[in-house]
Amino acid sequence: MTPTVPGILTSAEAAATADTIAWVQLDSGMIPWFPGGHADPWNHVEAAMALAVAGRWAEAEAAYRWLARRQRPDGAWHQYHVADGSGAERVEADKLDANVCAYVATGVWHHYLVTGDRAFLESLWPVVDAAIGFVLGLQTRRGEILWARHADGTPWSFALLTGSSSICHSLSCALALARRLGQHRPAWARGRAKLAATVAGVPHAFAPKGRWAMDWYYPVLSGVVSGDLGRQRLAGGWERFVIPGVGTRCVHDRPWVTAAETAECVLAHLAVGEEDRALQLMAWAQALRAGDGSYYTGLVLPEGVHFPGGVGEQSPGGERATYSAAAMLLAADALSGTTPASGLFTRSPVRSSLRPTC
Repeated sequence: MTPTVPGILTSAEAAATADTIAWVQLDSGMIPWFPGGHADPWNHVEAAMALAVAGRWAEAEAAYRWLARRQRPDGAWHQYHVADGSGAERVEADKLDANVCAYVATGVWHHYLVTGDRAFLESLWPVVDAAIGFVLGLQTRRGEILWARHADGTPWSFALLTGSSSICHSLSCALALARRLGQHRPAWARGRAKLAATVAGVPHAFAPKGRWAMDWYYPVLSGVVSGDLGRQRLAGGWERFVIPGVGTRCVHDRPWVTAAETAECVLAHLAVGEEDRALQLMAWAQALRAGDGSYYTGLVLPEGVHFPGGVGEQSPGGERATYSAAAMLLAADALSGTTPASGLFTRSPVRSSLRPTC
């Protein structure tokens, strides 16, 4: 059964959204942003999670097999892959982004929670183990995790608050996965505690990106800033980043509302117990829904023009990214409690039990 959010999204509509993701997926298992576009491991995993929520387990598992085949010996993935018309794939951007690499842990744990398939968990354990090793290799002594390495291994010189927050959540999932398999990774727990403390209390550790909505809500979405502090953080940025009746801006100084940021804000508000506000955001976001169930990436106001501009059969009148559809399905699952993984970003006991005191 696919998620249902009464008065906002029916089960049939959610299934149609999953169909639009599966339609873009290639035979190799890769899930590009849109037909002919590139894929990055983070959004590829998010799309696989959405397929699992909708009961498309075979397609989701094909996505993870593709990821396993594309993993580098050092545990990382290149930032972007693209396939040509014949299906041949190449690396489009060779940067090794720490957050992108960490997210496989979130996806694998999510898939296990949905399916209960221990064999799947065991088969992907080496992939997660290597990926987390790569990511923690970029952690500084203070605790933040540098954004990326160049393909030659040279690290970038700065860290990002959004990326480090997301990595916190991925490390929680990796630790849960390790515990379920009887694997001991105390260095992961230490690394996560240091990272969470830095995210919560050392804002100058990160490159200044306060213009972006993700820097506002990701510390809450990741579970690092929670409870009253989380509610205060969200309330403090609401007027800057949210356009009432429309959704969440991607940057506070432009009237650009995006589906993915709005859906992620749904999860952040749910994480601090603000269900009414989460439902409000989810309802507003449906204005970005296309007739086939996909979601437009964004909307420019007051013109009401979709952005970026789209081309091809799947995107007339504006880009409709698979990650936008995926974010909506994950938000719908969190609101409805449909799958056993519905609380992964909001109320999971695993998530709370792994949260350090910051």
